[in-house]
Amino acid sequence: MPTTDSFGRKLAAAARPVFGSSAVRFIAYVGRCAAYLQGGLVKLTDFPGVIGEMAHFGLSPVPLFAVLVILLELGASGMILSGWQRWQGSLGLAAFTLVATAIALRRWEMPAGHERFMAANSFFEHLGLAGGFLLVAWLDLREKQA
Repeated sequence: MPTTDSFGRKLAAAARPVFGSSAVRFIAYVGRCAAYLQGGLVKLTDFPGVIGEMAHFGLSPVPLFAVLVILLELGASGMILSGWQRWQGSLGLAAFTLVATAIALRRWEMPAGHERFMAANSFFEHLGLAGGFLLVAWLDLREKQA
């Protein structure tokens, strides 16, 4: 009678050719960067909108922050997708995500209720995004070491 451990090994052996492929890995990187690619492109095509967003959050000088955010979102995503200094791009987006989350989702300042609940959910989702970027950086640095 097969044990659970042998079933797990067989399942992993069956899944490895697909989920261990470079194509699936690239799809995962695209998914990891999707929000930042979309955000950077939208900001690039609606610069007055991004100026309003930066002003809303009290960032100054507004045009400088707008340009830096666009460059970071698109540039770091490009680094991750191309593999060039992937770990640096990943750490850049992780740091950006944490800072942007602390600025935009100040749930601790909101009164109890639905908006605070939604902000808390989004806050922790963004922590998960940052953690995913840390994992990408860790994997990239680990591969470079081997």
